[in-house]
Amino acid sequence: MLNSNYWQERYATQQTGWDAGTITTPIKEYIDQLTDKSIKILIPGCGNAHEAAYLWQQGFTNVFLLDYVAEPLNNFSKQFPDFPKDHLILIDFFDLEEKFDLILEQTFFCALDPSLRKSYVEKMQRLLNPDGKLVGVLFNCKFEKQGPPFGGTKDEYWTLFDDYFEIRKMEECYNSIAPRKGNELFVVLSLKKSVNNA
Repeated sequence: MLNSNYWQERYATQQTGWDAGTITTPIKEYIDQLTDKSIKILIPGCGNAHEAAYLWQQGFTNVFLLDYVAEPLNNFSKQFPDFPKDHLILIDFFDLEEKFDLILEQTFFCALDPSLRKSYVEKMQRLLNPDGKLVGVLFNCKFEKQGPPFGGTKDEYWTLFDDYFEIRKMEECYNSIAPRKGNELFVVLSLKKSVNNA
């Protein structure tokens, strides 16, 4: 079962193959075109939080990290002692009750059992402010080994998100890091105006 003990063991034994070691190019280039550094940003399943490190170093002041296990949050806090401690959230993603302007998706969706994907989408739309966006990368491939990571296809994702989100972009990444080239979709999703996410 993919509970907190499972993920704690992965960190303890350094089985973190999903970790690219730095912010990946698609997320970095998206961040680089943001101009409002006060927007409230969530990074769920943040892991070692390379995205948050980059945001913080670029002067974004309202970044929140969420993870299921304490180790990556503690490591981030040691690395960035000035980062607000109350922006480090140790909780199950599905128990979070806040609102955000931007949620960055980087290897969190693929870590969840596929049976939770509909719940993920429903929760994301509740966490976003009316003009908020869900932005990030999804694996556009199937994996031979049983996950995590769990893969999928553009058609599956389109069907999954379409009830709640305007799909502004869902296309193959042109700027993936080498190990993921050809296997990632970049997505930009905003709430449908007809969706009540109160």
